[in-house]
Amino acid sequence: MRIALLGYGKMGKAIEEIAVNRGHSITLKVSSTSKQFSLQNCDVAIDFSLPGSAVANILKSLESGVPVISGTTGWLDDYQTVVNLCESKKGTFLYASNFSLGVNIFFELNKTLSKLMARLPQYSAGIEEIHHTEKLDAPSGTAISLANDIINETNYDNWVLESPKQNEIGILAKRSENVPGTHVVNYDSEIDSIQIKHTAHSRAGFALGAVIAAEFVLNRQGVFTMKDVLNIS
Repeated sequence: MRIALLGYGKMGKAIEEIAVNRGHSITLKVSSTSKQFSLQNCDVAIDFSLPGSAVANILKSLESGVPVISGTTGWLDDYQTVVNLCESKKGTFLYASNFSLGVNIFFELNKTLSKLMARLPQYSAGIEEIHHTEKLDAPSGTAISLANDIINETNYDNWVLESPKQNEIGILAKRSENVPGTHVVNYDSEIDSIQIKHTAHSRAGFALGAVIAAEFVLNRQGVFTMKDVLNIS
């Protein structure tokens, strides 16, 4: 499989190492801000760029007839535009706020726990996320996904970064040196607390999931998620 890396920072380099180890080749490396490149010799594109570059990268891939997966967060206001183009071009697109296989299992645990906690109004939900200081967006896309899944299963209306009111989920976003990513979902009451947590030890888990997702979309058509990759119904 010939892979284009759209965004060649730390994640791009981690993806390159794993992809090559799995027998693939990297035929294009594009910096996060580069606008001029050709996908002519590529089978699939993996976008880990910047929020301001992601949409253009994804649209260019779809226009070029190249399947594209994206792990860039902070651009989802334009998600439907991407989906519409993908469908009109009969292309292939997969977005994940987090490609870690463990995190995507964590998403499913969060949904199941949310359904159970919806019956117990004495517990209040909260989320904490910790990432490296180079992460530009806050809260993380993963934390937003966790919050939205809780909202879909409970009576919460929305999430906020600070000072949550009733029916709001508070997200505490912390930045610390050399932290790949930690996410905690808390349910607190006066008598006890329930907590689920995912801790990434390195970028390798995210990179491996991205390469597996790229392998999955090859020769497929449509809009996919990591649930499709992991065959989670």
